[in-house]
Amino acid sequence: MAHVVSLAATPRTETGKGPARAARRRLQIPAVIYGHGRPSQPLTLDGKALERALTGAEWESTVVELTVDGRSHKALIRELQRHPLRPDIIHVDLYEIHAHEKVRLKVPVHLVGAPAGVRNAGGVLDQVTREVEIETLPEHIPDRVELDVTALEIGDSLHVGALQIPNAAIVTSRELTIATVVPPRAEEVAPTPEAVAEVAEPELIRKVREGEEEAGEGEAAAPAPKAEKAEKVEKAEKPKGGKESKES
Repeated sequence: MAHVVSLAATPRTETGKGPARAARRRLQIPAVIYGHGRPSQPLTLDGKALERALTGAEWESTVVELTVDGRSHKALIRELQRHPLRPDIIHVDLYEIHAHEKVRLKVPVHLVGAPAGVRNAGGVLDQVTREVEIETLPEHIPDRVELDVTALEIGDSLHVGALQIPNAAIVTSRELTIATVVPPRAEEVAPTPEAVAEVAEPELIRKVREGEEEAGEGEAAAPAPKAEKAEKVEKAEKPKGGKESKES
């Protein structure tokens, strides 16, 4: 059967980020309840009472008996928001339900047993699907669904069709895989020092420049002779003395 908790709520007149932050500073959690054509009603819940009520419970399948202004309501938690860096609850969406009306909700799937492929062959159990959607009356809501995986060998799988949920219709596709056993993962082996020593060092290849002679094995290449600087051309000096005499 579903986990049932009782909580008291207070109507909330102010909405928005500012009043919501102020409520959290007072250890109150902003919430809203809606459903069955009623307008959504903002509420606040006692933060400590909410944390205690949900400790160890699957909140997706928890039925909340909510008291607001002296009136009792039954509701499901449709969304539970937590702080991105801390486990603190920061907002709760509640959906009102009636005892005679069926509801759709998601319930968690828990695997039971140790698969034979894990015990005997070192395989790894992989749970692909962790919750399924069902339709049922509130009184038949299960806390969770269990699936026995003891007989699974390596390569075997179990699907949604293998689930048995009394007094409930399974909405999720029957072909969806829930769990499978895969072969053991190969471990990476670090190379041994001997193997590392066998790896040859890369040969340094150098292009022989013009003017160099290729060196023989074990000899260094002779450096190319430096180009001589071009000699400066001396300017012709003018003859010293006066003007040249004209021929008579």
